[in-house]
Amino acid sequence: MTFDDDLPARPIWLTTLADLALLLVGFFVLLQANQVDPNTLAAGFRAGFGIKEQAPAMPVDLAAVNGFTPGSAQLLDGAAALAWARTAAADPRTRLRIIGEVDGSPADVDPVTGSGPILAADRARAVAAMLVRAHAVAPGRIAIVTARGQRRAVLSLGYDGGRQ
Repeated sequence: MTFDDDLPARPIWLTTLADLALLLVGFFVLLQANQVDPNTLAAGFRAGFGIKEQAPAMPVDLAAVNGFTPGSAQLLDGAAALAWARTAAADPRTRLRIIGEVDGSPADVDPVTGSGPILAADRARAVAAMLVRAHAVAPGRIAIVTARGQRRAVLSLGYDGGRQ
């Protein structure tokens, strides 16, 4: 057989049959994928890559409450954070993460225990309590975290997904 020889022609129905078979396979894969719990599927993907715990919600928007005095968790002005939270957390698929921070100085600690992380948690809790009292965010959609940085509380909005 030389290069110029024509290959034997294949019937047109063979191509159509192959297309139909691929469509059927795709359809059955789609049916199977809809039967799997999305959280189980995500856990399987994480396990496949060696990740043991779920990553926090991806931050989409940020706000901050500043003005805490050293050693205090008293909220001086949270009106801007409250207005931000009312609009930012309107979608029920989002989660609000409040990061209470201390500046790390010896003066910026809880006055009773002498602990910076406890003061940071108290600052985040004060902001969370204000938001819950004002019915801006449901308590189940708030996570509190502590950090070292400045005397503030940082609010981050993330997409939690999965709930519709």
